[in-house]
Amino acid sequence: MQSSHSLDRLSVAFSDSRAVADAGLVLPATLAEKLGLRELYDQAVDLGDAPGRGNVGVKALTLIYSALSGGDCIDDAGVLRAGRTQAVLGQEVRAPSTLGTFLRSFRWGHALQLDVVSREALSRAWRLGAGPGDGPLTIDLDSTICETYGLAKAGGSRFTYTHVRGYHPLLAVLPETGEVVHAQLRGGPAHTAQGVARFIAQTHARLRGAGHTGELTLRTDAGFYSEKVVRACRRKKVRFSIGLPLHKSLTARIAALPETAWQPIGYPLPGAAVAEIPYTAFGKHGVPVRLIVRRVPPSPGSQLALFATYAYHGFICDREGDTLALEADHRRHAEIENVIRDLKYGVGLNHLPSGVFAANAAWLALQVIAHNLGRWLSQLAGAGRLTTKTLRTRFLSLPGRITRSARRSSLSLPAGWPWRDTFMCTLLRLRALPPPPA
Repeated sequence: MQSSHSLDRLSVAFSDSRAVADAGLVLPATLAEKLGLRELYDQAVDLGDAPGRGNVGVKALTLIYSALSGGDCIDDAGVLRAGRTQAVLGQEVRAPSTLGTFLRSFRWGHALQLDVVSREALSRAWRLGAGPGDGPLTIDLDSTICETYGLAKAGGSRFTYTHVRGYHPLLAVLPETGEVVHAQLRGGPAHTAQGVARFIAQTHARLRGAGHTGELTLRTDAGFYSEKVVRACRRKKVRFSIGLPLHKSLTARIAALPETAWQPIGYPLPGAAVAEIPYTAFGKHGVPVRLIVRRVPPSPGSQLALFATYAYHGFICDREGDTLALEADHRRHAEIENVIRDLKYGVGLNHLPSGVFAANAAWLALQVIAHNLGRWLSQLAGAGRLTTKTLRTRFLSLPGRITRSARRSSLSLPAGWPWRDTFMCTLLRLRALPPPPA
């Protein structure tokens, strides 16, 4: 029998002025209030006489909340202006046209002012309990390609090493928490290791400035194999684990190792093994390091299988410890790709909206703060490492309704929400945090 409850009979109207889109944004908005983010932006960023110079903190946070709600372009911020959504953010929400003017007001020096905010926000978040602790800390360093289209974007109209047009930003990530502790936008043609020595020094300063006193280890792939990188690490007393591009003579030396030099490891392909050999990096009078190599048998049916040869993957390091443990740890550098994916598809780094390079640098800085707010929220909630998409599904994208009675506003959320208890515990914990420094 056909149901009488046809959707054709459902009345639809955009008429509720008390409705709230993404009511769960009250969580990151509360955390941003405890960090004093709006005041930080107002104090640190001075756009001079530019048209978008006013109310920097309000505009920056509008873009950050838009990113957390799923917006990946400037126009998506219009969602936050619906109904009473502004009430859960604790501030006004600027129109997309105003936000576009704001971003285009940035020059490179202004974009660097945003680094002051991200550095201080990191320090404050760790003091509130969202940090990784004082033990040894690994920094994963990598770059990524943010593809663009057309010829109108300054710095993004030329081809990258992957033969697509786009930008080539640098990222420093903490694998323990998924935080991005430093980011820098570069033009598409930039070499992978361009500016990395300075970037390492800045990252080191951020971590020490945030209060971390434990041992630091830098982990990278072979794209950052450079004497400058090693010397930058040594100047800052940072351990390193850096991928090594294997040239022909070194590969022959490795292939000639006796079978007794290889130790088997657990690996998807049976027969994989690890060996260590003495090595001096960067020439005869270079840097003595440990060279650890993994050999992997060819996949059945691959071209390597025709010649019954191994694929070799090596890295250099100055760390103490068991060879197998160090090799397994270096392999975990690949997990940084999960953070990069979250930046691109969890927030809005997959789209750099402006033709102005500095505006896109500001966009990158704001997306990183949005991403980190999600990571700090997960840490403080005790919910483990949640992707931004999962965080949004469980906590941020809640529909709600603002009502007012006895001079008090109330936010009503859906009954029976599966993650209600975690949401309420997190909100209470955030409200119990101390206020930001005056």
